[in-house]
Amino acid sequence: MIDNTVFENKLAAYYTLGCKLNFAETSTIGKTLAAQGIRKVRNGEKADICVINTCSVTELADKKCRQAIRRISKQHPGAYMVVTGCYAQLKPEEVASIEGVDLVLGAEQKLDIVSYLNDFKKKNEGGAIVASKTKDIKTFSPSCSADDRTRHFLKVQDGCDYFCTYCTIPFARGRSRNGSIASIVKQAEEVASKGGKEIVLTGVNIGDFGRTTGETFLDLIKALDEVEGIVRYRISSIEPNLITDEAIHFVAQSKRFAPHFHIPLQSGNDEVLRLMKRKYDTSLFKHKVSKIKELLPNAFIGVDVIVGTRGETDELFEDARVFIEGLDISQLHVFSYSERPGTQALKIDHSVDPKIKHTRSQQLLDLSERKLHAFYEANIGKEQVVLFEEAKHGDVMHGFTANYIKVEAPYRKDLVNETRRVLLHDFNEDKTALTVTIIE
Repeated sequence: MIDNTVFENKLAAYYTLGCKLNFAETSTIGKTLAAQGIRKVRNGEKADICVINTCSVTELADKKCRQAIRRISKQHPGAYMVVTGCYAQLKPEEVASIEGVDLVLGAEQKLDIVSYLNDFKKKNEGGAIVASKTKDIKTFSPSCSADDRTRHFLKVQDGCDYFCTYCTIPFARGRSRNGSIASIVKQAEEVASKGGKEIVLTGVNIGDFGRTTGETFLDLIKALDEVEGIVRYRISSIEPNLITDEAIHFVAQSKRFAPHFHIPLQSGNDEVLRLMKRKYDTSLFKHKVSKIKELLPNAFIGVDVIVGTRGETDELFEDARVFIEGLDISQLHVFSYSERPGTQALKIDHSVDPKIKHTRSQQLLDLSERKLHAFYEANIGKEQVVLFEEAKHGDVMHGFTANYIKVEAPYRKDLVNETRRVLLHDFNEDKTALTVTIIE
């Protein structure tokens, strides 16, 4: 039985590291605590409880989490510190030993946080741990968050069954599972009723949607396309083998789905892809890019790439770089391989020197910059619809076209969270956005 009196007049602070899925889940935790009467802290206030939602995609992510926990503990002295997220699930004892931590919640428990807050008394020696084994992470907990711009991030799927050799996410989030189409449509309708205009579909492996409900990702996007009030949807990272040609065809003729795709490649070399145990080859990836460009010539395609994985020789990397350079894509998200305990990649011979990783990463980042610049240049002079965001820097405001081009315009309060047809002009002063003339 929960004693609601312990929540009276309490203030909470929330911190999120990592992916947009984490942000959606932190938002849900915040709403849960707000329903108990716990108010979010304002600037200058000290929190009674701090909730830190962590990431563990790389060793650097773990380090950033530890630093954040210590920093937040100093910012809110005496606050009850709750740590959850992937780092907490994978290394609960390590997290619990960090000074200031009072409670560590695993993946299965984090969205039921109220059940574990019996009091706000600080622990003298190490935090309490409440976490399930990976095989017991089975619950799908709906989550939706709004960022500080105009987008809402809607969780449609969680977990992953792929077990790529370099990845710990299946151990941190459990097996693939999802909500029903009916429940997700209802959430989208709630976003629309509150004035939300753009929704990004998020998850760990969203193309695997339907694993637990017998539905399909194509069924999902068809249903969401009918929700009135939403101007556009964006599909977040989706595996190339799971984005079907039928789904691409549907996006091309849909009312609300943006011509914007984010597809993880990870390597442009088939031998490295086999070492990674990815479920596709470069031929399939190239086909997906070609199909998107055939049906949506002006689509934005972002691509994830990992450099320096075990087994990636100079020759294999160069082959991958040449393949990537030949793809008609818009931008690369480049990650340096980080060895993770318990992964199968550690059994692969030939590790890559950190300096070589850095060099390879810089080569692909330079390539990404050239591709992004060329994509923007190709759109100069075209008309597009922009959803404008709140001002960020003085007298200018920004927004994005459907195909994810960032634009800059003089600030007008009446344009915030509104769509307008614009004419795209040249780059702004720092080359980060295109200037525009509003047509209507």
